[in-house]
Amino acid sequence: MKVIGFAGYSGSGKTHLVERIIPALKLRGLRVSVVKHAHHRFDIDHEGKDTFRHREAGAFEVVVASRTRLALMREFEQEAQLSVHHLIAELYDGVDWVLVEGFKESDLHKIEVWRAAAGKPARYPDDEFIVAIATDSPQALPESTARPVLDLNDTEVIVQWLLDNGHRFDYDSERHLTTHV
Repeated sequence: MKVIGFAGYSGSGKTHLVERIIPALKLRGLRVSVVKHAHHRFDIDHEGKDTFRHREAGAFEVVVASRTRLALMREFEQEAQLSVHHLIAELYDGVDWVLVEGFKESDLHKIEVWRAAAGKPARYPDDEFIVAIATDSPQALPESTARPVLDLNDTEVIVQWLLDNGHRFDYDSERHLTTHV
């Protein structure tokens, strides 16, 4: 499994880029999973549904499945801040690529998504895990860099760069989970 993160400030275009990369990888016959960091309370369930009622009754986990989908909801008795490595460990083993959105402080290799118009600072000068910058304004980068600068609007160039450099993104779950638990 290959894992690459996409880091950047809110509004930089991370989600839009990831949603363009997914079908481009799928067209090449690759299975893709996504790990997304949520900053706020969220819920995928709805009041009144059986699964919601099971959770409200105190179930630690509820798994619901159909012929086309499976969802696992887990309720923590206390707030828990899981690392990206714990979340990757929850994924199906047969996936080719994991695209991680958010987790900008993680020790994963990441592509920084940066737009000058957003008015936010670039992270690459201070983050050794950023391996490339995807931007729509390369001339406005605050510091020169030897890292690849990719056209944020050219999905095919970004996907080809990922595939050409895939060996760099091989994930060693044992090393990460034993050092980050």
